[in-house]
Amino acid sequence: MTKLTKTQTIILSAGAQRPENIALPLPKGLAGAAAKMAVTKMIEHGWLQEVDADLRRNDPLWRETGDGHGTTLIVTDAGLLAIGIEPVVVKTVVALREHAAKAANPKPPSQRAGTKQAQIIALLQRPEGATIAEIVEATAWQAHSARGLISGVLKKKLGLVVGSTKEDGRGSVYRIS
Repeated sequence: MTKLTKTQTIILSAGAQRPENIALPLPKGLAGAAAKMAVTKMIEHGWLQEVDADLRRNDPLWRETGDGHGTTLIVTDAGLLAIGIEPVVVKTVVALREHAAKAANPKPPSQRAGTKQAQIIALLQRPEGATIAEIVEATAWQAHSARGLISGVLKKKLGLVVGSTKEDGRGSVYRIS
C-alpha cells in the first residue's frame, strides 16, 4: 500500500464517498498555497485528475480557466487503490445509490385523456357521483372490473380518495373527494 500523508488520505477518502468521486471541497484549514501544493503532488502521483467542471450540475470549482469555465478534481482509480479501495466497488456502490434514489422518487402515475379510466374519474368527480351500474353502462365493463379499478387503480395506484355512500333509490354512490 502506498504511503500517504494524513491530508492526502482525507482528500481521497472523502472523494471516494462523493458522487463521481469529486474530491472537492478540500478539508477545512487546507487553502491557498498549501492546498495547491498538496493537490499538485497528488496529480503528479496520478491520484487526482483535473477535469472540466459541469457548471449546470453545480460541480465545485478547483480553479477558473478564465473563459467562463472551470475545472474540478476527481479521485482516479489509482487514488482509490492508494487508499485500499477497489474502483469496481466504488462504481458498484454509486450505481446502487443512484438506483435507490430513483426508486425512492418514483415518477407519479400519469393520466391519459380519453381512456375509460379517465371517463370513470370524470363520473366520480361529478357532484352526484356514480354508481357501479352507471360506470358499467358508460364503459361496457363488468361490475367486478369497475370495482377493481376503483379499489386497485384509483385508490392504491393513483392515491385518489374515493368514498361511497348509500342513497335511497340509487344504492352505493361513489365519489372522488
